[in-house]
Amino acid sequence: MRKLLLALLLLVPLSALAVLGLPSLLDAKMNSVASPPPYSTSAGAQKLHQGLFVADLHDDALLWERDLLKRYDYGHSDLPRMLEGRLGLQVFSTVTKTPRGLNMESNGADSDNITLLAMAQRWPRETWSSLLQRALYQAQKLRDAAAGSDGRLVLIRSREDLAGFIAAWQQDPRRVAGLLATEGLQPIEGKLENIDVLFDAGFRIAGLTHFFDNEVGGSAHGLNKGGLTPLGRQVIARLEEKAMLVDLAHASRPLIDDVLAMATRPVLVSHTGVEGTCPGTRNLSDKHIQAIAAKGGVIGIGYWSTAVCDTSVAAIVKAIRYTVDQVGVEHVALGSDFNGTVHTPFDVTGLAQITEGLQQAGFDDSAIAAIMGGNVQRLLLASLPEQ
Repeated sequence: MRKLLLALLLLVPLSALAVLGLPSLLDAKMNSVASPPPYSTSAGAQKLHQGLFVADLHDDALLWERDLLKRYDYGHSDLPRMLEGRLGLQVFSTVTKTPRGLNMESNGADSDNITLLAMAQRWPRETWSSLLQRALYQAQKLRDAAAGSDGRLVLIRSREDLAGFIAAWQQDPRRVAGLLATEGLQPIEGKLENIDVLFDAGFRIAGLTHFFDNEVGGSAHGLNKGGLTPLGRQVIARLEEKAMLVDLAHASRPLIDDVLAMATRPVLVSHTGVEGTCPGTRNLSDKHIQAIAAKGGVIGIGYWSTAVCDTSVAAIVKAIRYTVDQVGVEHVALGSDFNGTVHTPFDVTGLAQITEGLQQAGFDDSAIAAIMGGNVQRLLLASLPEQ
């Protein structure tokens, strides 16, 4: 079905795609769940979950034409469903380019799926040829959603913003903090000064690579899978200067090594698996788990099959348990990859299932609170720009 839909994107005139609803059909088919809502959990798990500050490190909802403020019966998340799932903070990533024939092992940078999707979804014309403009357009979508949300979606740019949000959330948890990230730094288009452009647009987390090698460094899925380029070393220094967090999701192993060797601040991995429970090209080795933790970093465990080798809560919890056993509970978090063309066990309304799974795995309430969002809260309060 996915191949058929992608073929239609290539063959059907662009003017007809929106009328036919092809982007929405792609969204529904490619962002699926194993079990539809509603989801049930034990009374004890539900009670604990209702008191948690839950944070997720990766959601690609901005790629799609859905309105974040409206509830949908497809895809993984929107603001109404986030509130139902008791989500407190969501990192929204901007996807700007993916290669045709996308695979986990080896992708070139000479093709792109997002151009056609941008055209079909009637994005502004400047986004058709500029990856920077695609990132900025998605950032504007998040700002517009926050502005129209009556305070239920709050864009976070600083420690001060987050501290204020948390204080308000403790009084009324019917609100979600949103943080901007870029999935790969290809939007800087090879120019160091475009880091400043992204920062000014509200980006506070920078994934270095996505599914292909770029001007900054190598991807776990690229052709060369190298380390930091000379520009990449300048980029890391500029990101640290701006107090933007470095995200090592999708990074090649040499790239992870190079970043950890020069980083002076904590890094994160927004959405990943770990080799100890699921061998795979982009899943973290024990060595890298330990090195990231030694920098004070946080690792977001994903929900999809190549991350945890199954589509189940049990597999997610198994990966969390393994990582905790390696480096301690304070370095583990959630990294769903919702709306990132993945098949997950549940949508965002089912987050209490992870709370229940962690209870069943023997984690106490304080450990569950840390994993479900406390660790992300701590990292951001220590790492974001002060104001």
